[in-house]
Amino acid sequence: MASRRIAVCLEVTPKMSFASALDWPGWCRAGRDEGAALEALTSYSERYAPVAEQARVSFPSMVAFDVVERVPGGPTNAFAAPECRRPFPQMTAEAERVEVARAAARRLVGLVTAAWATFDEVAAGSPAELRKGPRGGGRDRDKLIDHVIGAETAYARKLGVKLKQPAIDDIAAIEELREAIAAVVGAPSGGSPVVPNGWTTRYAARGRGRRSRGQLQVSAGRHVEHAYDSGGREPYCERRATGRPRVA
Repeated sequence: MASRRIAVCLEVTPKMSFASALDWPGWCRAGRDEGAALEALTSYSERYAPVAEQARVSFPSMVAFDVVERVPGGPTNAFAAPECRRPFPQMTAEAERVEVARAAARRLVGLVTAAWATFDEVAAGSPAELRKGPRGGGRDRDKLIDHVIGAETAYARKLGVKLKQPAIDDIAAIEELREAIAAVVGAPSGGSPVVPNGWTTRYAARGRGRRSRGQLQVSAGRHVEHAYDSGGREPYCERRATGRPRVA
């Protein structure tokens, strides 16, 4: 697909900005200011492209962003992650509170499902021991996978999905969790939170794309990010051990 302008929401704090491509759940990056966050988002397109390909969604060959909304950030942005601690609707962009038609819901859940597949594929090919930081910090593969599943289980409650956290080798339970999430995200929505004090489907799918850029919401962002953390294409453990937000 040729270049087209991609709608972006920026969460802004005095020390950190977080950019999210609103129609591409999981395509999120942080920077020390708005310009740096958008530059990082641009550089991340080649990593997100395989997710779009997996979902059979046409992805732009060249990217150009249109910042359609700026919202105040919060404490979670200090970890280079989208904010999730504010009450609804302050934590969401306006685009995440609009009606989701059936076709849009199918596209949304397709990208989320593709992110799961990308994570699984890369994790399966990763060594058990991942590179550590200069001070020995960071998670190895199985702990990283467990971390992802644990956070996904917790945040699924924001969509009304209440299941026990699966063990990393319990494939049936992991599939049950994902299918339950997909059933909610893939359904048409009026744009309101799915459950009281919960999240909208678009906000949940967007994902707090960077964890350890903060705990991801349920889906795409966590899996896209961690796929490359565990796959060795980004020195996750080393950068995490520095104690500084990962903004590159």
